[in-house]
Amino acid sequence: MSNGTMIAGRLNVETGTFSMKEVPIPDPGPGFVRIKVGAAGVCLSDVHLIQGLLRPQFLKGSEVTLGHEVAGTVDLPGTGVTSVAPGDRVVVQAGYEYNGVTLTMGVDYDGGWAEYLVVPAGVLVPLGEDIPFDQASIIPDAVSTPWAAIASTAEVRAGEAVGVWGIGGLGAHGVQLLRLIGAAPIIAVDPIPEARERALEFGADLALDPMAEDFSDAMKAATAGQGLDVALDFAGVDAVRAQAINCLGRSGRLVLVGLSGKPMTINDSTGFSYARKQIRGHYGSDAHHVPQLVSLARLGRLDFAKSVSARIPLADAEQAVKALDAKEGNPIRLVLIP
Repeated sequence: MSNGTMIAGRLNVETGTFSMKEVPIPDPGPGFVRIKVGAAGVCLSDVHLIQGLLRPQFLKGSEVTLGHEVAGTVDLPGTGVTSVAPGDRVVVQAGYEYNGVTLTMGVDYDGGWAEYLVVPAGVLVPLGEDIPFDQASIIPDAVSTPWAAIASTAEVRAGEAVGVWGIGGLGAHGVQLLRLIGAAPIIAVDPIPEARERALEFGADLALDPMAEDFSDAMKAATAGQGLDVALDFAGVDAVRAQAINCLGRSGRLVLVGLSGKPMTINDSTGFSYARKQIRGHYGSDAHHVPQLVSLARLGRLDFAKSVSARIPLADAEQAVKALDAKEGNPIRLVLIP
Protein backbone atom coordinates (compact mmCIF):
# COMPACT_ATOMS: atom_id res chain seq x y z
CA MET A 1 0.00 0.00 0.00
CA SER A 2 2.65 2.47 -1.10
CA ASN A 3 1.61 6.11 -0.89
CA GLY A 4 4.13 7.60 -3.27
CA THR A 5 7.26 9.49 -2.28
CA MET A 6 8.41 12.36 -0.07
CA ILE A 7 11.58 14.40 0.40
CA ALA A 8 13.83 13.66 3.36
CA GLY A 9 17.20 14.94 4.65
CA ARG A 10 19.36 11.81 4.44
CA LEU A 11 22.82 11.25 5.93
CA ASN A 12 25.06 8.46 4.67
CA VAL A 13 27.14 7.67 7.76
CA GLU A 14 29.75 5.73 5.74
CA THR A 15 30.57 8.55 3.30
CA GLY A 16 29.52 11.47 5.53
CA THR A 17 27.36 12.96 2.77
CA PHE A 18 24.10 14.72 3.60
CA SER A 19 21.52 15.48 0.91
CA MET A 20 17.81 15.88 0.27
CA LYS A 21 16.47 12.72 -1.37
CA GLU A 22 13.18 11.38 -2.61
CA VAL A 23 12.20 8.31 -0.57
CA PRO A 24 9.03 6.21 -0.22
CA ILE A 25 6.46 7.46 2.32
CA PRO A 26 6.77 4.96 5.18
CA ASP A 27 3.89 2.77 6.40
CA PRO A 28 3.33 2.17 10.13
CA GLY A 29 3.53 -1.43 11.38
CA PRO A 30 1.49 -2.74 14.31
CA GLY A 31 1.93 -0.47 17.35
CA PHE A 32 3.49 2.29 15.21
CA VAL A 33 2.03 5.58 13.98
CA ARG A 34 2.69 7.71 10.90
CA ILE A 35 3.05 11.41 11.69
CA LYS A 36 2.69 14.26 9.21
CA VAL A 37 5.59 16.49 10.28
CA GLY A 38 4.57 20.05 11.19
CA ALA A 39 8.04 21.29 12.17
CA ALA A 40 11.46 19.82 12.97
CA GLY A 41 14.30 21.48 14.87
CA VAL A 42 17.91 21.72 13.69
CA CYS A 43 20.29 20.87 16.55
CA LEU A 44 24.06 21.14 16.89
CA SER A 45 24.15 17.36 17.30
CA ASP A 46 22.72 17.09 13.76
CA VAL A 47 25.73 19.11 12.60
CA HIS A 48 28.01 16.82 14.63
CA LEU A 49 26.44 13.73 13.03
CA ILE A 50 27.08 15.14 9.55
CA GLN A 51 30.66 16.02 10.52
CA GLY A 52 31.19 12.50 11.92
CA LEU A 53 31.87 13.67 15.51
CA LEU A 54 28.84 11.63 16.60
CA ARG A 55 28.25 8.13 15.20
CA PRO A 56 25.00 6.15 15.32
CA GLN A 57 25.50 3.01 17.42
CA PHE A 58 22.42 1.00 16.46
CA LEU A 59 21.59 2.13 12.90
CA LYS A 60 20.66 -0.67 10.52
CA GLY A 61 22.16 0.12 7.11
CA SER A 62 24.27 3.16 6.22
CA GLU A 63 21.62 5.88 5.72
CA VAL A 64 19.33 7.70 8.15
CA THR A 65 16.90 10.62 7.95
CA LEU A 66 18.08 13.22 10.50
CA GLY A 67 15.89 15.15 12.94
CA HIS A 68 15.14 14.35 16.59
CA GLU A 69 12.99 17.40 17.44
CA VAL A 70 9.56 16.96 15.90
CA ALA A 71 5.95 18.06 16.30
CA GLY A 72 3.14 17.25 13.92
CA THR A 73 -0.21 15.58 13.32
CA VAL A 74 -1.19 11.92 13.54
CA ASP A 75 -1.70 10.78 9.93
CA LEU A 76 -2.18 7.00 10.19
CA PRO A 77 -2.15 4.82 13.32
CA GLY A 78 -0.94 1.24 12.73
CA THR A 79 -3.01 -1.78 13.74
CA GLY A 80 -3.66 -2.07 17.45
CA VAL A 81 -3.03 1.63 18.20
CA THR A 82 -5.89 3.16 20.20
CA SER A 83 -4.03 5.93 22.11
CA VAL A 84 -4.15 8.45 19.24
CA ALA A 85 -6.41 9.21 16.28
CA PRO A 86 -5.80 10.84 12.89
CA GLY A 87 -5.64 14.65 13.24
CA ASP A 88 -4.28 14.62 16.82
CA ARG A 89 -1.56 17.26 17.36
CA VAL A 90 1.47 15.67 19.05
CA VAL A 91 5.06 16.16 20.11
CA VAL A 92 7.37 13.22 19.40
CA GLN A 93 9.80 12.01 22.09
CA ALA A 94 13.35 11.86 20.69
CA GLY A 95 13.85 8.14 21.27
CA TYR A 96 12.76 5.00 23.09
CA GLU A 97 14.08 1.91 24.83
CA TYR A 98 14.02 -1.37 22.98
CA ASN A 99 15.50 -4.61 24.37
CA GLY A 100 17.40 -2.65 27.04
CA VAL A 101 18.96 -0.29 24.50
CA THR A 102 18.09 3.39 24.09
CA LEU A 103 17.46 4.17 20.41
CA THR A 104 17.64 7.83 19.31
CA MET A 105 15.39 9.17 16.56
CA GLY A 106 17.21 10.71 13.62
CA VAL A 107 20.33 8.80 14.69
CA ASP A 108 19.51 5.11 15.07
CA TYR A 109 16.26 5.23 13.06
CA ASP A 110 14.69 7.67 10.59
CA GLY A 111 13.84 11.08 12.07
CA GLY A 112 11.75 14.10 11.25
CA TRP A 113 13.60 16.00 8.52
CA ALA A 114 10.93 14.63 6.19
CA GLU A 115 7.29 15.09 5.27
CA TYR A 116 6.28 11.97 7.21
CA LEU A 117 7.71 9.99 10.09
CA VAL A 118 6.90 6.57 11.59
CA VAL A 119 7.37 6.07 15.36
CA PRO A 120 6.08 3.77 18.14
CA ALA A 121 2.76 5.02 19.58
CA GLY A 122 4.35 5.22 23.04
CA VAL A 123 6.63 8.16 22.15
CA LEU A 124 3.77 10.52 21.28
CA VAL A 125 2.84 13.30 23.72
CA PRO A 126 -0.53 15.07 23.21
CA LEU A 127 0.01 18.74 22.37
CA GLY A 128 -3.43 20.34 22.48
CA GLU A 129 -4.37 23.26 20.24
CA ASP A 130 -2.50 26.23 21.73
CA ILE A 131 1.20 25.73 20.99
CA PRO A 132 2.35 26.17 17.37
CA PHE A 133 4.34 23.30 15.85
CA ASP A 134 7.55 25.32 15.45
CA GLN A 135 7.66 26.10 19.17
CA ALA A 136 6.53 22.62 20.19
CA SER A 137 9.08 20.83 17.99
CA ILE A 138 12.09 22.03 19.99
CA ILE A 139 10.75 20.76 23.34
CA PRO A 140 12.10 17.17 22.95
CA ASP A 141 15.76 18.25 23.08
CA ALA A 142 16.51 21.98 23.12
CA VAL A 143 14.23 22.35 26.14
CA SER A 144 13.96 18.87 27.67
CA THR A 145 17.74 18.29 27.86
CA PRO A 146 18.43 21.39 30.01
CA TRP A 147 15.21 20.74 31.96
CA ALA A 148 16.34 17.20 32.82
CA ALA A 149 19.85 18.47 33.64
CA ILE A 150 18.42 21.12 36.01
CA ALA A 151 15.51 19.25 37.60
CA SER A 152 16.91 15.70 37.73
CA THR A 153 20.70 15.51 37.37
CA ALA A 154 21.66 18.78 39.13
CA GLU A 155 18.65 18.65 41.49
CA VAL A 156 18.53 22.46 41.56
CA ARG A 157 16.43 23.87 44.38
CA ALA A 158 14.86 27.32 44.68
CA GLY A 159 17.29 29.89 46.03
CA GLU A 160 20.45 28.09 44.87
CA ALA A 161 23.15 30.02 43.00
CA VAL A 162 23.60 28.57 39.51
CA GLY A 163 26.14 29.35 36.79
CA VAL A 164 25.35 28.59 33.14
CA TRP A 165 28.27 28.29 30.70
CA GLY A 166 27.35 28.61 26.99
CA ILE A 167 24.14 30.44 26.05
CA GLY A 168 23.29 28.69 22.78
CA GLY A 169 20.18 26.62 22.07
CA LEU A 170 20.41 24.62 25.30
CA GLY A 171 21.90 27.31 27.54
CA ALA A 172 19.28 29.95 26.70
CA HIS A 173 16.54 27.52 27.69
CA GLY A 174 18.59 26.54 30.73
CA VAL A 175 18.43 30.15 31.94
CA GLN A 176 14.68 30.34 31.28
CA LEU A 177 14.06 27.06 33.17
CA LEU A 178 16.29 28.07 36.10
CA ARG A 179 14.20 31.22 36.38
CA LEU A 180 11.06 29.08 36.47
CA ILE A 181 12.47 26.77 39.17
CA GLY A 182 13.56 29.70 41.35
CA ALA A 183 17.35 29.54 41.15
CA ALA A 184 18.97 32.75 42.45
CA PRO A 185 21.23 34.27 41.38
CA ILE A 186 21.44 32.89 37.83
CA ILE A 187 24.85 33.79 36.39
CA ALA A 188 25.35 33.31 32.65
CA VAL A 189 28.86 32.95 31.21
CA ASP A 190 29.63 33.36 27.50
CA PRO A 191 32.41 35.08 25.52
CA ILE A 192 29.95 36.35 22.86
CA PRO A 193 28.35 39.73 23.77
CA GLU A 194 25.09 38.87 21.90
CA ALA A 195 24.83 35.63 23.88
CA ARG A 196 25.29 37.52 27.16
CA GLU A 197 22.55 39.97 26.11
CA ARG A 198 20.27 37.06 25.28
CA ALA A 199 20.97 35.48 28.68
CA LEU A 200 19.74 38.65 30.40
CA GLU A 201 16.63 38.70 28.17
CA PHE A 202 15.89 35.07 29.14
CA GLY A 203 16.13 35.86 32.85
CA ALA A 204 19.78 35.71 34.00
CA ASP A 205 20.60 38.05 36.90
CA LEU A 206 24.12 38.63 35.61
CA ALA A 207 26.04 37.79 32.42
CA LEU A 208 29.83 37.51 32.57
CA ASP A 209 32.58 37.27 29.98
CA PRO A 210 34.75 34.24 30.92
CA MET A 211 37.81 35.98 29.44
CA ALA A 212 37.42 39.16 31.54
CA GLU A 213 40.24 39.86 34.00
CA ASP A 214 37.80 40.51 36.83
CA PHE A 215 35.79 37.33 36.14
CA SER A 216 36.49 35.51 39.40
CA ASP A 217 35.98 38.69 41.45
CA ALA A 218 32.61 39.27 39.75
CA MET A 219 31.59 35.64 40.40
CA LYS A 220 32.63 35.92 44.07
CA ALA A 221 30.70 39.17 44.49
CA ALA A 222 27.59 37.71 42.83
CA THR A 223 27.57 34.70 45.18
CA ALA A 224 28.50 36.73 48.32
CA GLY A 225 31.80 34.84 48.44
CA GLN A 226 30.08 31.46 48.77
CA GLY A 227 30.61 30.19 45.22
CA LEU A 228 28.03 28.41 43.08
CA ASP A 229 25.75 25.62 44.27
CA VAL A 230 25.50 24.36 40.69
CA ALA A 231 27.48 24.93 37.48
CA LEU A 232 26.01 23.79 34.16
CA ASP A 233 28.41 23.23 31.25
CA PHE A 234 26.44 23.53 28.00
CA ALA A 235 29.58 24.19 25.97
CA GLY A 236 31.46 20.90 26.38
CA VAL A 237 34.81 22.72 26.45
CA ASP A 238 37.82 21.89 28.67
CA ALA A 239 38.50 25.51 29.69
CA VAL A 240 34.85 25.91 30.72
CA ARG A 241 35.01 22.87 32.97
CA ALA A 242 38.17 24.02 34.72
CA GLN A 243 36.69 27.48 35.26
CA ALA A 244 33.35 26.09 36.44
CA ILE A 245 34.98 23.75 39.00
CA ASN A 246 36.86 26.74 40.45
CA CYS A 247 33.58 28.67 40.78
CA LEU A 248 31.84 25.95 42.80
CA GLY A 249 31.25 26.51 46.50
CA ARG A 250 31.03 23.88 49.21
CA SER A 251 29.20 20.73 48.00
CA GLY A 252 28.80 22.45 44.64
CA ARG A 253 28.04 20.23 41.66
CA LEU A 254 29.17 20.60 38.06
CA VAL A 255 26.82 19.01 35.52
CA LEU A 256 28.30 18.13 32.11
CA VAL A 257 25.61 18.68 29.48
CA GLY A 258 27.82 19.59 26.52
CA LEU A 259 29.80 16.61 25.24
CA SER A 260 33.54 17.09 24.68
CA GLY A 261 34.82 13.52 24.29
CA LYS A 262 38.11 14.60 25.92
CA PRO A 263 39.60 13.59 29.28
CA MET A 264 38.90 15.86 32.23
CA THR A 265 41.47 17.11 34.69
CA ILE A 266 40.80 18.40 38.20
CA ASN A 267 43.75 20.69 38.96
CA ASP A 268 43.29 21.09 42.70
CA SER A 269 41.98 17.62 43.55
CA THR A 270 42.62 18.06 47.28
CA GLY A 271 40.64 21.30 47.36
CA PHE A 272 37.95 19.56 45.28
CA SER A 273 37.66 16.79 47.90
CA TYR A 274 37.94 19.18 50.82
CA ALA A 275 34.99 21.23 49.55
CA ARG A 276 33.11 18.02 48.68
CA LYS A 277 32.55 19.17 45.11
CA GLN A 278 30.90 16.82 42.60
CA ILE A 279 30.90 16.25 38.85
CA ARG A 280 27.78 14.69 37.30
CA GLY A 281 27.35 13.50 33.73
CA HIS A 282 24.15 14.25 31.86
CA TYR A 283 22.57 13.08 28.60
CA GLY A 284 19.16 13.79 27.04
CA SER A 285 16.04 13.49 29.16
CA ASP A 286 13.65 10.91 30.61
CA ALA A 287 10.18 9.92 29.42
CA HIS A 288 8.37 12.19 31.92
CA HIS A 289 10.24 15.41 31.07
CA VAL A 290 8.59 16.21 27.70
CA PRO A 291 5.01 15.83 29.02
CA GLN A 292 5.98 18.06 32.00
CA LEU A 293 7.26 20.77 29.64
CA VAL A 294 4.21 20.55 27.35
CA SER A 295 2.04 20.99 30.44
CA LEU A 296 4.11 23.98 31.65
CA ALA A 297 3.85 25.58 28.21
CA ARG A 298 0.10 24.93 27.94
CA LEU A 299 -0.43 26.50 31.38
CA GLY A 300 1.49 29.61 30.32
CA ARG A 301 4.52 29.10 32.59
CA LEU A 302 6.87 28.78 29.62
CA ASP A 303 6.84 30.52 26.26
CA PHE A 304 9.11 29.44 23.41
CA ALA A 305 8.14 32.19 20.95
CA LYS A 306 11.61 33.80 21.30
CA SER A 307 13.34 30.45 20.81
CA VAL A 308 12.59 30.01 17.12
CA SER A 309 15.24 32.09 15.37
CA ALA A 310 14.11 31.20 11.84
CA ARG A 311 11.62 28.99 10.01
CA ILE A 312 13.31 27.38 7.01
CA PRO A 313 11.69 25.23 4.27
CA LEU A 314 12.61 21.54 4.62
CA ALA A 315 14.06 21.62 1.09
CA ASP A 316 16.73 24.08 2.37
CA ALA A 317 17.94 21.81 5.21
CA GLU A 318 21.53 21.85 3.88
CA GLN A 319 21.66 25.67 4.17
CA ALA A 320 20.17 25.46 7.68
CA VAL A 321 22.95 23.08 8.75
CA LYS A 322 25.61 25.41 7.34
CA ALA A 323 24.03 28.46 9.04
CA LEU A 324 23.96 26.71 12.42
CA ASP A 325 27.51 25.42 12.07
CA ALA A 326 28.73 28.94 11.23
CA LYS A 327 26.58 30.41 14.07
CA GLU A 328 25.12 32.92 11.56
CA GLY A 329 23.19 35.43 13.66
CA ASN A 330 23.73 33.31 16.82
CA PRO A 331 20.48 31.35 16.41
CA ILE A 332 18.77 29.71 19.40
CA ARG A 333 16.92 27.21 17.18
CA LEU A 334 16.38 26.98 13.43
CA VAL A 335 13.25 25.04 12.57
CA LEU A 336 12.52 23.20 9.30
CA ILE A 337 8.96 23.38 7.91
CA PRO A 338 7.93 20.71 5.35
